[in-house]
Amino acid sequence: MAKLTKAETKAHNQACELLKKDVLTHDEKWFVLDNWHEGAEHNNGSTGAFFTPSGMALDFAIDVGGKRVLDLCAGIGALSFAAWVRNEQNRYEGMVEAEYVCIEINPAYIEIGKKIMPQATWVQGDASDLEFIKSLGRFDCVISNPPFGKRAGGNGNAPRYTGADFEYKIMDIASEVADYGVFIIPQQSSSFFYSGRVAHRDNDSAKLKKFRQQTGITMDCGVGVDTAYYKDDWKGVAPICEIVTCNFEELQQQRKPTAVVIDFPVNQFQDPVEQLSLFA
Repeated sequence: MAKLTKAETKAHNQACELLKKDVLTHDEKWFVLDNWHEGAEHNNGSTGAFFTPSGMALDFAIDVGGKRVLDLCAGIGALSFAAWVRNEQNRYEGMVEAEYVCIEINPAYIEIGKKIMPQATWVQGDASDLEFIKSLGRFDCVISNPPFGKRAGGNGNAPRYTGADFEYKIMDIASEVADYGVFIIPQQSSSFFYSGRVAHRDNDSAKLKKFRQQTGITMDCGVGVDTAYYKDDWKGVAPICEIVTCNFEELQQQRKPTAVVIDFPVNQFQDPVEQLSLFA
């Protein structure tokens, strides 16, 4: 568990008191997201469970859309809640509210997440379990801030990616169940370097090439959020990461097997019996 400062401990305890309430106000939810410290009671360092800063979550949500959204490795629901807040204008205009499904393996996080995002369906499970994720049906969009790197947990295997980086496993699995994806991943795992840089630059690392070759997944920068602005807002870490978007719809069409059609000339055989004997 992390060692908190006095100020962090005080704020965390205030968040814990708020969580004793059955229903939280909008402002109370933001307070919990900003101040409930995932390292206070859980060994989040070993699992890579670091929650997205709320400001970054709101910027992330600009790229999120669709009527059915799946949040993998949802934590306590920061990304889903931010997307729900961003979608508020649609609700005012009478449009159908999006459905959110949050997958989280830690039951303690789910308990809090239900207070933050009661509109979502919360399911305890392993986000790297491909068959489990596929059993949830189709989604318009998958969102995730997964644990980063090789240290991350999860017992499942991705359908194509054979490496150990957990963020790549989640992206590969997401490509099986959704048309579109938005992910927070380490900058070194992204196809580009943008955040904290003077200029945008492509990444040509060996591990990225392997991921592309195995999965066919390409990454874009979406609206182009410089995540370095929020580097010091994380709890216990200060990562440089990127928000990447992936269009899976075209990729899924490419993955479908092509039917082989045998076309015989109509007049190849003069005798109808001779024609039928070909298929006997």
